[in-house]
Amino acid sequence: MAPKASVDARLDTQRGRCIISSQPLDVQEAISYVGDGSAGAIAVFVGTTRNSFKGKVVTRLEYQAYSKLAIKTMASIVEDACTSITRSEHQAESQTAATSLIRCALSHRIGTVPVGEPSIVIAVSSPHRKEAFVACEQILEDVKKKAQIWKREYYEGMADEQAEWKANA
Repeated sequence: MAPKASVDARLDTQRGRCIISSQPLDVQEAISYVGDGSAGAIAVFVGTTRNSFKGKVVTRLEYQAYSKLAIKTMASIVEDACTSITRSEHQAESQTAATSLIRCALSHRIGTVPVGEPSIVIAVSSPHRKEAFVACEQILEDVKKKAQIWKREYYEGMADEQAEWKANA
């Protein structure tokens, strides 16, 4: 029997923590992880399973991943955000060497995600709010474009075999 590719994974780096989990995601844990005394802002994005798509009633989502590669991709996405987000005009001249982001937490659920539950949690701490918001959006969009994670939508009144795999876009 071949090993299962869609498994729990975790990777801690200097810039943050990335988690792929078959268990419900803990939003408060992500916020606590990125907390820092030098943070003037913590931005959080929680993507949840919604109950409809184009007029169809969604009953659940299922995520599969090539976890061994996806966790490395997620860590690379966090690193890219940390190195590409520039400081705002609030930065003092003497602070040019300081980073614009302090810490990031990125968690993605695999397996079945019922309506209303989080499938992705992103938390970013920064000295200023603008950089934290920009980083959250950049990380989200990059995960959708690059991470080896796939989503299947199940609809009310349709056989499970008819569930649709969705592109990460």
